[in-house]
Amino acid sequence: MQSVAYANPTTLKDALALLGAAWGEADALAGGTDLLSLMKDFVHTPKRVVSIKGIPELKGIKASASGLRIGAAVTVDELMSNSTVRMSYKALADAARGISSPQVRNVGTVGGDLCQRPRCWYFRQGFGLLAMKDGKSMVEAGDNRYHAIFGSGPARFVSASSFAPALIALGAKVKLVSAKGEREVGVADFFVSPTSDTQREIALRPDELLTEIIVPAAAGARTATYEIRQKEALDWPLAAAAVTLTMKGPTVAKASIVMGHVAPAPVAAASAASMLEGKAVSAETAEAAGAEAVKSANPLSGNVYKVQLAKVAVKRAILSAAGIKV
Repeated sequence: MQSVAYANPTTLKDALALLGAAWGEADALAGGTDLLSLMKDFVHTPKRVVSIKGIPELKGIKASASGLRIGAAVTVDELMSNSTVRMSYKALADAARGISSPQVRNVGTVGGDLCQRPRCWYFRQGFGLLAMKDGKSMVEAGDNRYHAIFGSGPARFVSASSFAPALIALGAKVKLVSAKGEREVGVADFFVSPTSDTQREIALRPDELLTEIIVPAAAGARTATYEIRQKEALDWPLAAAAVTLTMKGPTVAKASIVMGHVAPAPVAAASAASMLEGKAVSAETAEAAGAEAVKSANPLSGNVYKVQLAKVAVKRAILSAAGIKV
């Protein structure tokens, strides 16, 4: 690693003052599970690292009649252990449990999960977000086993966030704060598919911090996340799905289905969700919704298998949300 200035502010105001106007000037450090590895590999070389671990405003989970407010520095373990999350926001608890490493759970944060960079091996080897060489896509011509199955590029990495699908299915927002002011952005709009290497894959600006996640009240909705991994040890899912069901008696009044790890941004399966409305959840209706969710998939040469995994993830997330054993 190259030398870097380190700042350890104790207030949000001081932290914001230390951020730069352009990427590369300064980076926020929370758990460090992603930033430190990027720095070690020289993929990212900030001039200053700003630790946000000691800022009280970024901590804590607050439950109210209007929903949840989750501090960006809340750890995965804190989220998973919270009784309100376990009882009323099962999709978030499921996603937290999927992060199997105790070390990552203890230091990794919810905000860090949303802001982590792509795990694409071309990006991690310094070829940029679009992984282009001599004007050609390295992903399309190379090893693309773990890449996107939705969209047609130019970005073909997949969003690495474990919590994004569940948060989108729940209609959550994030608060982004800079020295100039603050704004709220829907989690669905926080993730973007870049068209050049000068863009980022999230809507965060270089002078902003993600300070909290705002989740509306679940109001009795049934939620679940289902992930499919290659191994149970620390790994990122091959495909995932999060589901929120609002029931009217035995039938679904409203549904939301969001797939993760299948595109540069989580994919909302609106037509599949519509298929569930007015119907009782069963293995057959969940199977049909899963098939509908992957209808527009556009896999690459080496990841056709992910289409079936995404279909199964949707089916099993629906059944899990409805309380049907999978």
